[in-house]
Amino acid sequence: MLIIPAIDLKDGHCVRLRQGEMDSATVFSEDPAAMARKWLASGARRLHLVDLNGAFAGKPVNEAAIKAITDAVGDKIPVQLGGGIRDLDTIERYLDDGITYVIIGSAAVKNPGFLHDACNAFPGHVIVGLDAKDGKVAVEGWSKVTHHEVVDLAKRFEDYGVEAVVYTDIGRDGMMSGVNIDATVCLARTLTVPVIASGGITNLDDIRKLCAVEGEGIMGAITGRALYEGSLDFVAAQKLADELGKA
Repeated sequence: MLIIPAIDLKDGHCVRLRQGEMDSATVFSEDPAAMARKWLASGARRLHLVDLNGAFAGKPVNEAAIKAITDAVGDKIPVQLGGGIRDLDTIERYLDDGITYVIIGSAAVKNPGFLHDACNAFPGHVIVGLDAKDGKVAVEGWSKVTHHEVVDLAKRFEDYGVEAVVYTDIGRDGMMSGVNIDATVCLARTLTVPVIASGGITNLDDIRKLCAVEGEGIMGAITGRALYEGSLDFVAAQKLADELGKA
């Protein structure tokens, strides 16, 4: 299982939010490219970027910081990016800049045709991000909870050709409260594409719990605040995941 460090970008800085609240941002680094190099040197095999300003603005905002990150890591590891991706031109530009996977979230829910077109235009490069609360999908920076069941939408988007699903339990993201294993497994069991878990990862116990269900179709876990605040050591986490994966 991949342990995937998150670099959330706000105003060009690396930050973390609590439950998607922009006013609750904690700045962990003013040099996101240096942070990317740190994770690369620590053995990360993938990076997860979020343009937080872009997610709220509905268009790319932190492109300079994103380009600096892709320049820093080169083609050594894949980089996935979400936030503010609303049209095919933006996807093409990001892929040209070195992004490996784009993550389409709110736009997929509100405009499924766009996701369908993106999967057709850029096969193998599109991941859908589904944020859920009590099994219902949330959109627009988690400010609105829809009537859509996360499992139903994920199955439809799988048919479109998405590469994977990033699943976030928004009740736990940034709260250091542990992963919602049951909901993540429930989703993974209904799909053939892999699920990437996100939200609530706090310590090595959470990694152990996720690795125990890796066989259900969970390929990775995104973690941010736990790494930056020190409750989870990245090197130890990836080493543990590798050991448990071989068991």
